[in-house]
Amino acid sequence: MSATEQSTELAAISLRLETAFEHIYRERMSDIPVINEKISIHAIGFQPWEQSYLGVMVTPWFMNLMLLPSALENWDDKKTGTHTSYYFPSGRYQFLTGFEAEIGKYQSCSLFSPMFEFADDTAAIETAEIILQELMNSENIEQGDIQTEEIEKIWQGEIEKPTEKQDLTTEQTHAPPTSKINTPISRRQLISLGMGDKKRAE
Repeated sequence: MSATEQSTELAAISLRLETAFEHIYRERMSDIPVINEKISIHAIGFQPWEQSYLGVMVTPWFMNLMLLPSALENWDDKKTGTHTSYYFPSGRYQFLTGFEAEIGKYQSCSLFSPMFEFADDTAAIETAEIILQELMNSENIEQGDIQTEEIEKIWQGEIEKPTEKQDLTTEQTHAPPTSKINTPISRRQLISLGMGDKKRAE
């Protein structure tokens, strides 16, 4: 595949994801109190990775690492709701297999869910870009897996909707970063990104 063809394919994948999640937002999520209305829907940085496509999906209710199969990969044997671990330069990450009619099978690793700690769309996009960068940084150290599935179960209709925003808050309480990370970070810091003005551990 030429560079031009690959670029066209990646653009099509990003558009397909954004269109699908816009539909999910309007049809299933718009009246649920896990929505940060300051955040829009973005497919960030999708790129080839092994025989898949890797990027970050940003929505008003979650930010996930996401894997989609390329034409060279068959995921028929992967059952929805099962987990698969993948090794990146920064460590091991656990992905959950999901399915949407407009997308097909995909695998996701939860980063933030819900998204209330993000002040605006720019902060969410910047965080997604930093995560992709640091994911491939071998100096970062894995310290555990994130397995936040409750939000996905809500938009899949598998569990009841919460009535208050406080029902689905996260551990992080500060605003996301607004500048590029320049020092190695742990797996937990990769996810929380040293929120706000809190200094990273040396």
